[in-house]
Amino acid sequence: MLLRARPGLPVPPPLLLLLGPLGPFLAGPPAGPVQAEVAAELDFSTEPPLHLVSPAFLSVTIDANLATDPRFLTFLGSPKLRTLAKGLSPAYLRFGGTKTDFLIFDPKKEPTFEERSYWQSQVNQDICESGSIPSDVEKSLQLEWPFQEQLLLTEQYQKKFKNSTYSRSSVDMLYTFANCSGLDLIFGINALLRTADLQWNSSNAQLLLDYCSSKSYNISWELGNEPNSFRKKAGIFIDGLQLGKDFIELHKLLGKSAFKTAKLYGPDVGQPRGKTVEMLRSFLKAGGKVIDSVTWHQWLDKLGLSARMGIEVVMRQVLFGAGNYHLVDKNFEPLPDYWLSLLFKKLVGTKVLMASVKSPERSKLRVYLHCTNINHPRYKEGDLTLYALNLYNVTKRLQLPYYLFDKRVDKYLIKPSGPDGLLSKSVQLNGQTLKMVDDQTLPALTEKPLRPGSSLGLPAFSYGFFVIRNAKVAACI
Repeated sequence: MLLRARPGLPVPPPLLLLLGPLGPFLAGPPAGPVQAEVAAELDFSTEPPLHLVSPAFLSVTIDANLATDPRFLTFLGSPKLRTLAKGLSPAYLRFGGTKTDFLIFDPKKEPTFEERSYWQSQVNQDICESGSIPSDVEKSLQLEWPFQEQLLLTEQYQKKFKNSTYSRSSVDMLYTFANCSGLDLIFGINALLRTADLQWNSSNAQLLLDYCSSKSYNISWELGNEPNSFRKKAGIFIDGLQLGKDFIELHKLLGKSAFKTAKLYGPDVGQPRGKTVEMLRSFLKAGGKVIDSVTWHQWLDKLGLSARMGIEVVMRQVLFGAGNYHLVDKNFEPLPDYWLSLLFKKLVGTKVLMASVKSPERSKLRVYLHCTNINHPRYKEGDLTLYALNLYNVTKRLQLPYYLFDKRVDKYLIKPSGPDGLLSKSVQLNGQTLKMVDDQTLPALTEKPLRPGSSLGLPAFSYGFFVIRNAKVAACI
């Protein structure tokens, strides 16, 4: 849902935190038999572009619960995880989530044994080129991780959260991961530290800002996570007016530090409806002038709708960590949504166009159109990228508009790999299972050229990208 404030309110461009899966591979009935289908005609509207999204439109998060026991932040030293994150650059890396408001920075806290082992292994080395977790430390943490993950999920289910402290080393680990992966870090600050009269206590934030300033870190900031649910999580209620005052206070702190030009995002409310809409409106009225973008949470089944609605950035929760819909598993193996995300980043540009299906089937045949990413070495300005989702349990076919019949099209079709079907943890691209070449190398994303005039086939519950080459669309030049 895209919420726009009343006329006259200072509303920056919207950002969105996406919590659920991006693709169709984790739900739905088994695929049915392939049937011959009459191709559904497509209608394109290419001028002018509907919207211009950020180059970081598809971004990712690290849930703050990973810092509940800071030892597990050492996972961020994995060169494999760093390679996967780098594949999604340019992007933001948001460090946030429910645990944001239960984490306290302690600059005097000593690093854990695991963190010390990691940093000691980096002596006299370029940390971005050769940094890695010592193998014995990595194996030990991976053995413990299932128990830690269960504790985190139990805490979340019971809504009984405990404060945890993190050290300077934890901040360093997080920033190094973001920086070496080519991601821009957004750091969530605890908003539940309050005085007796419920004013925000900014003293711990000041300690964190002082430390990050001393390290010359380049960071953007948030304050709190889902403030509309503070009563459920912590037994206190903060209204939008007070929240706006809190952001003004943080903005003043940033202005007095090395972060005077840093970005500030918020208020990060959950699913804006009912009383949450009232909170968002009063927040924007009180503190809207000091934030750079409005943020909120929602569940969506695709990226295309977000871009079509003019949402500037979608942050996928989460890249790695506890939960049910991460992009990378506990062994640092990419899951289906990671490959969807990687293809999106490589093929889809920032200019959003309009595409639709000329048939009643449009509810289950969903299509989206962008200019192609001009940073892709194979494609050039003027090319188009169509991406489509088939929610039918039979094969469907799409037909390009007549004026594009003579154009070459490169197909990137994604299907589940192996006997588990829609529950598979791996995917095929044009019939080849995607997997990393080694810890530092992602596989080639190889296209399948189609003959000019061919219809675009989409098997049951599949997701495909189609690059229309030499389209010479003026809006894309």
